[in-house]
Amino acid sequence: MKRWKHRLHEIIFEADTPAGKLFDIVLLITILLSVVFVALESVASIDAKYHTYLDWAEWIITVLFTLEYILRIVSVTRPWKYIFSFYGIIDLMSTLPKYLSFFLAGTHSLVALKALRLLRVFRILKLTKYIRESSVLLIALRASRTKISVFIFGVLILCIIFGTLMYLIEDDASGFTSIPRSIYWCIVTLTTVGYGDIAPQTPIGQLVASLIMIMGYGIIAVPTGIVTAEMSKQKPIDTNTQACPHCLTQSHKEGAIYCHHCAKPLNDVD
Repeated sequence: MKRWKHRLHEIIFEADTPAGKLFDIVLLITILLSVVFVALESVASIDAKYHTYLDWAEWIITVLFTLEYILRIVSVTRPWKYIFSFYGIIDLMSTLPKYLSFFLAGTHSLVALKALRLLRVFRILKLTKYIRESSVLLIALRASRTKISVFIFGVLILCIIFGTLMYLIEDDASGFTSIPRSIYWCIVTLTTVGYGDIAPQTPIGQLVASLIMIMGYGIIAVPTGIVTAEMSKQKPIDTNTQACPHCLTQSHKEGAIYCHHCAKPLNDVD
């Protein structure tokens, strides 16, 4: 990778340097301003008075985001890796709506998709503590996904059983007109949401509803306990924010010379 390209990649994709951190902070402020402008434009009184200024401001920000998107593509060894990556798709989605408003009516409000770019906030902050803890949380979630999936499946079976039971206990006048509607009520009650659009009227139905509510409090705590147990098993790994210029993989160990994903040099400068 050429020196200027490596430097550009270091500034745009990483934040271990003052220039990289400054770039990301300016980017964050620009994203926030863009979202504020779109929100203000939706207020009729403000839009009527400042529409031209808000529109120009949004166009300036859109052009800046377009340049940033192009620079990101230029600064990587394999552009398609970035284009089809999670952040690459978000960057494209947040840039296109303003251009589409030329051709399709009603797409301008989609400019608010720029708020998705705020997902970069944890990478932008570049605090080692946050990066280390986020990797622990991610590993814990992956390790507990099977247990959580089994648990959710079990809860779904309970909802079907109790929903069917309530359909048999209550009549149509109470709102339990079908088994699917009764299952919907059971899910709403079990999750302690309780919209109140359907309510049991018979004493037996109310007793079953009370049991479901009490179960709901216990059930909510189970996934949290599963993830917490997995997190307690994980040992934090010291990682940095360096991004591989070849495959864009991040979260490398401190002092790493080669990418842990593609095994190519992290600082490949000609």
